[in-house]
Amino acid sequence: MSDVAERFAEIVGDANLLTGERISEDYAHDEALTAAPQKPAFVARPKTAEEVAALLLSAGEHGVPVTPRGSATGLSGAARPRPGGLVISFERMNAVLEIDTENHVAVVQPGITLADLDERTAAAGLGYTVYPGELSATVGGNVGTNAGGMRAVKYGVTRHNVVGLQAVLPTGEIIRTGGKIAKVSSGYDLTQLIVGSEGSLAVVTEVTVKLYPRLPHGATVLAPFRTVDEVLKSVIKIIASGLAPHILEYIDDRTLGAISDHLNLDLGVQDAVRDSAAAYLMVALESRDKDRLQADVMELGGLLLDRGAMDAYVLEGAAAGKLVEAREKSFWTAKTIGVDDIIDVVVPRAAMPEFLRRTEELVLSRDAAVAGCGHAGDGNVHLGLFCPDADKRKKLLTEIFALGMELGGAISGEHGIGQTRSGYFLELEDPAKIALMRRIKASFDPAGILNPGILPAAEV
Repeated sequence: MSDVAERFAEIVGDANLLTGERISEDYAHDEALTAAPQKPAFVARPKTAEEVAALLLSAGEHGVPVTPRGSATGLSGAARPRPGGLVISFERMNAVLEIDTENHVAVVQPGITLADLDERTAAAGLGYTVYPGELSATVGGNVGTNAGGMRAVKYGVTRHNVVGLQAVLPTGEIIRTGGKIAKVSSGYDLTQLIVGSEGSLAVVTEVTVKLYPRLPHGATVLAPFRTVDEVLKSVIKIIASGLAPHILEYIDDRTLGAISDHLNLDLGVQDAVRDSAAAYLMVALESRDKDRLQADVMELGGLLLDRGAMDAYVLEGAAAGKLVEAREKSFWTAKTIGVDDIIDVVVPRAAMPEFLRRTEELVLSRDAAVAGCGHAGDGNVHLGLFCPDADKRKKLLTEIFALGMELGGAISGEHGIGQTRSGYFLELEDPAKIALMRRIKASFDPAGILNPGILPAAEV
């Protein structure tokens, strides 16, 4: 091990190779609730793609498993190291290399946080629209898990907003895929294969992302409903209306109550309405024209009331920002009140009422409980599961994931499979697809050093 450490230190410098007690506990985990922390043997902090390539070559020669790491804000255990492994931390590769205002792209290093990228692009009147709810997350981490978030209903998820990559293969080659181009039809789309692979195929060292003009006017509407079904059926009408919301979220009454209490949030909802509401719909609209925005808000309010909303509260400025922030903080609120796991199933949005109804039945039959919210515009359901018995929880999760797949969905919509969902993925997914994924994995990573235990390569 001393020889390996010496080689890693030669590559990144003694100050940027951490071992032993110099490795803080923060490097041992991400935010997954059910993955126990695991300290790596080494943490390397490279500065260039060439240093990453040298690290991977050396790790391959010595059979050292490698875990790429951004801010470790993920919820699936994908950034949890392996015993005796190497963490490649991108905290020093955090620059905005270019903001191209003619092609509307930014070229960034993987360690740039969403907050820093937002600040840099704002100065050019542009913005990166992937908004997973945690602004300390990095662009590289978003690429790894194909992160989504509340704005996906209008702007798509990470893979819809990444047009090019520089990546290092575990065999040491540095490749470029895509670029500042709007489309490509030349060979396999390696950009999209690497996006969402959770660091199991290649290590991303540069990302080219789409930018959009920032629209100056916005408003958020909060509508309480007596039933969850009414909320979700309203979503279909809103999508069909052409209003093009950039946020379209459902929040059940338990979750809104918890986050309101946790953040001391007063949304002005009357007591009688709050006591009767089972769930809420949060809809955010934006426009380049203030009068057009006001007309759209009026049309939206009428549509919501026609679909059974008890009221429609129009929030602007600070009030709207507080509501969006509250929704963003729902995971941290759930963690504070002792949730045992987070469900991230995605189904066709028209199937959300059936999924939630049948999930509630499964949960009650197991003497457990759920509360949650979700990206109603794209069918991504986030439920906090309260079920402290690990064996019972595993059986229940298997049933819930199987239900989501039965309805045409998938186990995860945006958090990823990671280490916490790999067992369910292997059990429930089509064996032919698993076998194909393993062949792809072997072609990229013949030594099997990149994030072993992730996705199809779960046999460690």
